Parts: sequence; C-alpha cells; structure tokens
Amino acid sequence: MTPSACWTSRPTRPARVSPSRSTPLLGQAIEVWQSLRPEQPLMLDAKTGERVEFLFAHRAKRVSKDYINRTIIPALCTKAGVPTRDVRGKITSHRARSTIASQLYNAKEPMTLFELQAWLGHRSPSSTQFYAKISPKTLAKAYSEAGYFARNVRTIEVLVDRDAVASGAAATGEPWQYYDLGHGWCTYSFFEQCQHRMACARCDFYTPKGSSKAQLLEAKENLQSMLASIPLTEDERVAVDDGQTAIEALLARLTDVPTPAGPTPRELGLPATVTMLPVVEVRHGKQD
Repeated sequence: MTPSACWTSRPTRPARVSPSRSTPLLGQAIEVWQSLRPEQPLMLDAKTGERVEFLFAHRAKRVSKDYINRTIIPALCTKAGVPTRDVRGKITSHRARSTIASQLYNAKEPMTLFELQAWLGHRSPSSTQFYAKISPKTLAKAYSEAGYFARNVRTIEVLVDRDAVASGAAATGEPWQYYDLGHGWCTYSFFEQCQHRMACARCDFYTPKGSSKAQLLEAKENLQSMLASIPLTEDERVAVDDGQTAIEALLARLTDVPTPAGPTPRELGLPATVTMLPVVEVRHGKQD
C-alpha cells in the first residue's frame, strides 16, 4: 500500500515500506477495514492514470476529500480522545502521507529525495521536499559527521587561581585565570573572544614566561590546571593547519585591531608574538 493509503490501495504498485511495517497499528486497522467494507470496483486515479482500489469508497464512488477532513477525521479524533489540531495545524487526510515520507527520509537507512519522489508519485522534487521534513536528530547527526568540532575546536591549558576565587579577589578584578600561550600567560577572562589570542600583541594582560611574575605564578600553590575549549575562526584554523603564510596574513589583519587592554598592536609598537597554542584536537565520537 502506498503512503496515500488513507485514499487508495494499490496492490499492483510495489512499495518499499508498507503501513504494517512502518506503523503496525495503522496497518492492522486498515487491514481490518478492508476485510469488513463492501467490495468496490477499481477506479481511475487522476494523478497516475492507474485503475486502483480506493480505501474510502461507497457505491462505486470515492468519498470526497472534504467529507473525510471535515467529518470522518474529527469523529475519529473525538472517539480516540485526541485533538484535531497539533503544532503543524489541522490534522487532515494528507498528514499520514507527510508523516510516513518524513519517517522514510529520516530512517536508519533513509530513502533519497529522488527515491521518495518516485515512491510518492511526485512530478517535481520540490513537492517531495515539502513532504519530507528532516528531524532534529538526523540534523544533529549530520552536523556531527560533518566534522565541524574536529576541525574548528581546540583545547588550551588554563591555570585557575583557587585562592583568588575563594578570597573574593577575582570578583574585584584580580586575575584568576591564566591561559597558557606557550611563551607566556594571558589573564584576560574572555580569552576565547580575543581576536589576538593567536597573535598576541603583549598587552597589559600578558605575562611572559621568562619573567619573575610568571615563575612565581607557576610555583604558587592552589593553582588548578584545567583545559578550556576554544572555537577557532576560519583564519585561525588555517593558521594552525597551514603555517607561516597564514600566520603572516593573520598578523597583518590584526595590526589595527584593539587588544583587550585597549591599544592596537601598531600603537604598542611591539612585534606580535605568534601563539601557536599548545592545543589538542577535540574529537567527538560518532553518534548513533
């Protein structure tokens, strides 16, 4: 039976999935109705030109679409104790067709859009797209398999000063997070938003590792080491993957961009320190 089962039964036309396989209760109900209803002659399907057995017919005439939508379906909804409308609008005879098309499109081994088009009997793929809605789960899986996080997210080591947090000094503006740049530490709390994080201009938030302050920082007790996920921009990802040429282009673009402390790299008058962050790729396992 085709997805227009609420209208016709086409035993001569092969179908990938029957109602009894996709929705057993519906399939069983249709089979019971077919066994009880009076025999009806085959009638012409205007869409396909085939002579088919319509599911809802009386005295050799099709039951009108309006009667099914306005009378039969509301009566069935009332008997079942379910509303006649949902988030997609009024429940009509076409809803089952759209639902099963979406199920087949989002199945574990989904039908392609062109296979669905042939199965639904559509002349245009645009009609099929209207029926087949991608589910959030399928969309999330596709997003994951596209590898965005594997390409665009890295982790960087951060030291957290637990004493500064516990004493309340962090709330007054004292540094409490120290992002490891390899050659120094950045104390800017919104490091992941800093455009200079991979081309450090050594503003007031920067402490070089060779300084006595950095040595005291590394020796200080109650510092907790952790990792923070940093989403990379396209320029930064290219800089990580492709090397010196991309880094030089990144430095050039940042010359007049203010640092977190205010001055631009040009105003600071110091060559930017390239921060090839000591990063580790974050790889998300494949979801079922």
